[in-house]
Amino acid sequence: MSTNSSITLFGIPNCDTVKKARTWMEQQNIPFAFHNFKKDGLTPEQIELWLQEIDLTLLINRKGTTWRALSEEQKSSAEDKDGAIELMLTNPSVIKRPVLQINSDTRKHVSVGFNDQQYQIIFKEV
Repeated sequence: MSTNSSITLFGIPNCDTVKKARTWMEQQNIPFAFHNFKKDGLTPEQIELWLQEIDLTLLINRKGTTWRALSEEQKSSAEDKDGAIELMLTNPSVIKRPVLQINSDTRKHVSVGFNDQQYQIIFKEV
């Protein structure tokens, strides 16, 4: 891994998938910062950065309890980019977790969700 890399894992500490990702990275001795987006917040710029790398449909968790609790009006606001960003800022639990962001001098990478094989591939490339 490049010496000029930064790895940030965004999520919520009590989310099982986030816990699995954090444990995997710790077991692989991969240094990373954890950003609790409920406690530490998010900015529109941060979400815009993610959307440069991943599709909006991948970033919103439409299967979770937070999504199901939204009104139809809130759900329909997520159909366009600006409305979706506003929804994610006001309801960060609607964001699929974890969001992995890697910035290095050679590449930028953003991915959503976690599974062992996916992370093995990602970190082989970094």
